[in-house]
Amino acid sequence: MTTNTSNSSAANKGAFQALPVINVAGLFSDSLDERQAVAGQLGQAAREVGFFYVTGHGISAQRMAGIRAAAKAFFAQPFEAKMDYYIGSSASHKGFVPRGEEIYGSAKPDLKEAFDVGFQASLDHPLVQANTPLIGPNEWPPLADFKQPVLAYYDDVFAFGRTLFRGFALALGLDEHYFDAMVTCPPSKLRLIHYPYDASAEDAPGIGAHTDYECFTMLLADQPGLEVLNEDGDWIDAPPVSQQGEEAFVINIGDMLEVMTAGQFVATSHRVRKVSDERYSFPLFFACDYHTQIQPLPQFLQEAEASEYEALSIGDHMYSQALQTYSYLRDRVAAGELSLPQRARGVATFGHMKKKAANSLDPECTASTR
Repeated sequence: MTTNTSNSSAANKGAFQALPVINVAGLFSDSLDERQAVAGQLGQAAREVGFFYVTGHGISAQRMAGIRAAAKAFFAQPFEAKMDYYIGSSASHKGFVPRGEEIYGSAKPDLKEAFDVGFQASLDHPLVQANTPLIGPNEWPPLADFKQPVLAYYDDVFAFGRTLFRGFALALGLDEHYFDAMVTCPPSKLRLIHYPYDASAEDAPGIGAHTDYECFTMLLADQPGLEVLNEDGDWIDAPPVSQQGEEAFVINIGDMLEVMTAGQFVATSHRVRKVSDERYSFPLFFACDYHTQIQPLPQFLQEAEASEYEALSIGDHMYSQALQTYSYLRDRVAAGELSLPQRARGVATFGHMKKKAANSLDPECTASTR
């Protein structure tokens, strides 16, 4: 279903009506020409849409089945057992996120539950020793076949993210290893998200328009519901796609790549519809290291929009967004126990497509991650 939110007629005849599909197998080739050919497609999709499917990614069906089984086993537990791993009790913002925990602005809470897993950092890592927000070891519930398949999935998809980042570097005219040194122990989160079956749910906006905080997102989902905003203010369906028996990932540009390119790469607004079907989704948010200063790359400094993008620490940006959206952190900020980092931006302040269609968005929508 495509939901029209405005009279979009011929306002922009070039507005996308579907997400492009890119076979990225060439990124794994020994041939630079083949890698650059894929990078050209990545760059075009990042500029024109900000969202696309990828096939040829190399993530096995076994890995996908493993994380789905692990998620179903965890969320099938009684609420009290899940709350033993409540994110508000975590030292590094990881663990179980109950329904209603995430509230964006003054909007309504999301009716979903999640389990958040971070990059594995040992207790003796310098960033952990320095009490860096969002960085630290994961805590694992004592479920059979949970930790191992979740970590295996994380490791495989994160490794694919490194390859994809090299493709983006080539697309920007950089050495393909330009970003490598920026990704050693990042606050990159994998979310296991469960939308329970809701017989009373109407097919309507659910999780509202937002952009993702990090560099880019790699999403696996098992049911429709995700929608992407085009330049005309129309919501375009992005259902699960398979080609030749391989499930595609949905990739979308995040805030930090928008900053690096001064808006040339688009952090496109997206949302999830309310549907009655039970739904599981698994986004991995690929980020640079916490203290990485993100600012427009030199070739984009003269762009007209460059002045909108002040340099900011990727970790501070991610932490400030968490402080404004998770109830337990909002309470600590209100009590004066925590404070927003300097240069903290408000929730949902990136994405030029959102700006163009801001007046057409439902003010009752909440914003969250898929």
